Amino acid sequence: METIYLDHISATPLHPEVKRAMIDYLSTGFGNPVSQHHIGDAALEALEGAREEVAKLIKANPQELVFTSGGTESINHAIKGVAFAGAKKGKHIVTSNIEHNAVLKSLRMLERMGYRVTSVPVDGFGLVNPDDVKKAITDETVLVTIMHANNEIGTVEPIGEIGGITRERNIPFHCDAVVSAGVVPVDVEEMGVDLLSMAANQFYGPSGVGALYIRPKTEIWPLLDGGMQENSHRGGTHNMVGIVGMGKAAELAREEMPQRTEHLLQLKTAFLDGLGFIDEIIVNGHPTQSLPNLASISVSYVEGESMMLLLDEQGICVSTRSACASGSLRASHVLLSIGRDYAEAQGTLVFSFGITNTIEEVERALEALKNVVATLRKISPLYRKKEER
Repeated sequence: METIYLDHISATPLHPEVKRAMIDYLSTGFGNPVSQHHIGDAALEALEGAREEVAKLIKANPQELVFTSGGTESINHAIKGVAFAGAKKGKHIVTSNIEHNAVLKSLRMLERMGYRVTSVPVDGFGLVNPDDVKKAITDETVLVTIMHANNEIGTVEPIGEIGGITRERNIPFHCDAVVSAGVVPVDVEEMGVDLLSMAANQFYGPSGVGALYIRPKTEIWPLLDGGMQENSHRGGTHNMVGIVGMGKAAELAREEMPQRTEHLLQLKTAFLDGLGFIDEIIVNGHPTQSLPNLASISVSYVEGESMMLLLDEQGICVSTRSACASGSLRASHVLLSIGRDYAEAQGTLVFSFGITNTIEEVERALEALKNVVATLRKISPLYRKKEER
């Protein structure tokens, strides 16, 4: 049975050219880039070459990037590092209701340490109103953290407007761009962000490596203490193979983004256009201001997990919510925040498309979804009761 992988928001497969770059480095490179000899110099050259490519992807300067173990570490470092550095000014942070768990749990930990968090609402499409952010800011606010694009519904936020507000108030602004960097254009200057988190496995790079953009003069404490690596922002020996892979993936993402976006939009459009055969279905997220590779749907009278498992039996891989929250029996806080009730939230599937997917695979997935929904609704007491009315 052929597998159709439609869960690229959880992780993307390694691009063949990225794999080759990593194997080539493994074959010849083993040095530590902080070593003061020619083997270390070769590693340093590879490290800084990768840093330059990742910086180009987000229109930053290479020296403004810190390599990390992934998106979660980047987010934790940004939030906790800035909060600790700014504690003398105040202990207030502004965020939104639909942030990723890496943000929410970092903030929860800070709340236990005496920090106060204001979470602004979103509208039915999942959009943050910049005016709400502006109103939430106080004289004690030390950080605003709002995601660029949501990993469950795909909505892209008005980051540039929010960045203008935070710059006016001289407040550090962190943006979780883990699911958007490498997928859609990201420009740290246009966005007005002071910190931006990203992960390689969202744009066909390896898992276990990411980066944090830090604008010069941003006060931030290290998350990992140790040596002087990464300009003293992050101690620890570099994951050189992963970093080399991230650099190559960033280079390819920047060069191929227009073609990738066109292809992904074709797949997403074909999927959404083909949903007409299912009644009582809701498409979540903004219809136009959204990621080109993600479609979230809520199907009435059936559970998302049941649909996902039956689709998996047919070789079709999708998700019910973000990878970091999968396995939770609670309804998604993102879906509840945009106005879905508990049943609708539990009946949600997330389809995320990749550059190697085809229209034929989308059509097969749609046919399988049609059959799965029909099967589950036959045994759904709520659906039977509805049909009897």
